Amino acid sequence: MEETRSNPALDEVVDIQGVARWQMYNRLQELGIACQCVAYQPLKVQVCSPATAIQLWSTTRQITASRQELAQWLELCWQSSCRLPDGK
Repeated sequence: MEETRSNPALDEVVDIQGVARWQMYNRLQELGIACQCVAYQPLKVQVCSPATAIQLWSTTRQITASRQELAQWLELCWQSSCRLPDGK
């Protein structure tokens, strides 16, 4: 499912260098998010919906955050889910 939009001037430019940029490009392609990655140029991503924006944020975080940061984020999520008033 590739998303399109009529105004390509609204593309987001993601400033990630080197190998991480190509990793991100490949992951966004897997997710079906329209993007363009040309050698020596920034990654351009079409953000057409809130879901696409969240996927872009998540992918950026997964690729750029340290293992420790990701582990802390996961721990925070687990702690938050344990406090939900779901009767368990």
